[in-house]
Amino acid sequence: MSGRGEAGAEAAATAEDVVPLAQPVLGPEEEALVLEVLRSGQLSLGPRVRAFEEAFAARLGVPYASAVSSGTAALHLSLRAAGVTDGDEVVTSPFSFVATANAVLFERARPVFVDVDPVTFNVTADAMAAAVTERTRALLPVHIFGYPADIAAIERLGLPIVEDAAQALGAVHADGVPVGGRGHPAIFGFYANKQLTTGEGGMITLSDPDAKQRIDSERNQGRAPDMDWLDHDRLGFNYRLSDVASALGLAQLRRLDGMLADRARVASRYREALGGIEGLELPCEDAGGDRRGWFVFVVQLPRGVDRDETIRALAQRGVQSKPYLPAIHLMSFYRERFGHREGEFPVCEAIAARSVALPFFPAMSDGQVERVARELGGVLSVRRAA
Repeated sequence: MSGRGEAGAEAAATAEDVVPLAQPVLGPEEEALVLEVLRSGQLSLGPRVRAFEEAFAARLGVPYASAVSSGTAALHLSLRAAGVTDGDEVVTSPFSFVATANAVLFERARPVFVDVDPVTFNVTADAMAAAVTERTRALLPVHIFGYPADIAAIERLGLPIVEDAAQALGAVHADGVPVGGRGHPAIFGFYANKQLTTGEGGMITLSDPDAKQRIDSERNQGRAPDMDWLDHDRLGFNYRLSDVASALGLAQLRRLDGMLADRARVASRYREALGGIEGLELPCEDAGGDRRGWFVFVVQLPRGVDRDETIRALAQRGVQSKPYLPAIHLMSFYRERFGHREGEFPVCEAIAARSVALPFFPAMSDGQVERVARELGGVLSVRRAA
């Protein structure tokens, strides 16, 4: 057996040769705003948090936004604002980052999973409707990989909605409304691989002033609305976002259009470069007026190909990749706690078993895209020969 990346073939690529999985875009604008905060001496609970919230809300066309320490914190506070509590059920997707389901458990409620659409990988209104019971308190759709879920159809079910839009900044619904702009609590994450980064951080967009007030209090230890140190009138958490992170977010928000355009360019180039690989399935195209906000470029490997072996072989060739995403219900914690088993959600499980995230970031060059495509094609040809 021969070919780069196989045992005994070539040494692994050096660090300088590696095509990274993700890479943030940072420049003098970010540096200038962060330095301004550092020199001000007010690193937290200062004016940059509010400025970031207001700019983000304006971007999505909603009245309010609340900045928090992570997308997970945003999920937790949004579910609390929706009234989720002990013994409730929340209908959601098993094909997401584990935080989607974990946040439901934070409030001692139960995540009720439904299978996903085989094209968009999102949950559908029909699947959610079939899972609703008298204990259902909220619906938690996920805009997976930045592709808009059909929120208009889910709204017709008449239950509170919290949108997990952590991967979907820049996505737009068919009616022209940005994902996160429909007024339901919608959460975004700002980890370093996201469309916009604050290092760590998150945001909740919403239209209800009472929910905004509750979230702002609970993110800051439940402090009273007048911010009086002497009274904490509810249970709260330390979910604050710092002014340093907010300054970084403001700079990123100003360059967001360019970064989104660059991500779309890289995705288009990938479609061209990977289109000839037999059996490889690419992310679904935009359809019906919906527009994806590109977060990751996840492919489905040809059926019968060993996903983990493929990832190892790509690493040997200097290409980072990652299984993306595991099925939540098959994780050991969820198996043991709720008795989930293989075969419950066959579409999700089939997608999870074949999914690989390829290197994807705004500054990715055409040459890097071509290299990834070449190496992936080479690995798959060796696997077929074997």
